[in-house]
Amino acid sequence: MKKSERRWLWISLGFSLLVLVGILFFTVDASTFTLLQQVNPLYFILALLIHVIALAFWALRIWFMSRGLGYRVHFSHCFNLVLANLLVAAITPSQAGGEPVRVHELYKAGVKVGDATAIVITERILDGIVLGLGGAFFMFVLGSIWQQIGSVYSYFLYISWVIITGIVLLFLYSVKNPAILKKFLGGIARRVAVLKGKDRVDYYAQRIDREVDNFHSTLTFFIREGKTGLLLGMICTAFFWFLEAIIVSVILLGLSQPPILVESLIIQLIIAIITMIPLTPGGSGIAEVLFSTMYGVYVPHALIGILVVLWRSILYYSNILLGSLGSLVIVRREAGTEK
Repeated sequence: MKKSERRWLWISLGFSLLVLVGILFFTVDASTFTLLQQVNPLYFILALLIHVIALAFWALRIWFMSRGLGYRVHFSHCFNLVLANLLVAAITPSQAGGEPVRVHELYKAGVKVGDATAIVITERILDGIVLGLGGAFFMFVLGSIWQQIGSVYSYFLYISWVIITGIVLLFLYSVKNPAILKKFLGGIARRVAVLKGKDRVDYYAQRIDREVDNFHSTLTFFIREGKTGLLLGMICTAFFWFLEAIIVSVILLGLSQPPILVESLIIQLIIAIITMIPLTPGGSGIAEVLFSTMYGVYVPHALIGILVVLWRSILYYSNILLGSLGSLVIVRREAGTEK
């Protein structure tokens, strides 16, 4: 790991631990220790297993989408690239920072760079579609439930749903009309070229036109010829988010508390959307505060701090460990290739 990456890792861990200590300080009392006497640790192991299964569905999504484009990438390779991606996502602002790792690893498996990029970007679009549909369902069907969380988060869910839906629709429109995407990226390139010299404008413009055309042709082929891969990828995406959302209910069972399935789906949707905003490395600190605030409506005050620690241990700290193992596999492979 590079020096800069180690620095970001320590910043991310430090910020998360600082927030967790603060939450524990304000929530743990004498009744906490009484409640902890009824703990069943087997549920915590089950929760970790569910998380690993969710990651397997993520890998399965990449596997199906790769096959949709005509590539035969081993599932074990897809699973390891998902693990390696977790470490980068944990130390970069927002939790959506592992895309370059996934593109690189797909390329190493024989997938063309343009196709690998299309797969990874389409992954995020599928996430957006699933989260957007989930948000619409919660707003229009389960409105009375999610409004219990608080008016601030209710309004945020409305705004987030509109933004996600707009981004997905804009992306689909730009795929159909690549000239729009070229114009948008060209505007950005011109501003960048001003900083590096106007003589670079034509160079950037040509590269953008070429890459947008390649990207458009790949996605067009994906949509026309890889429909099965997209459909199966969508199903895997739905399973991934569902499994990640029920982990809290499994932890609550381990704490001898009743599960809160529907409410968890709503809360996890809001947390997933907010932590994708590049504010802190891996969403650390922000996720803990959001979690304790929203689950505090349903969980006893004396247990909320313990619940946050267990939840982040499974969905964040275990990701760093699993990501380190996945990265180690890649490093050993690259070292063997050089020899």
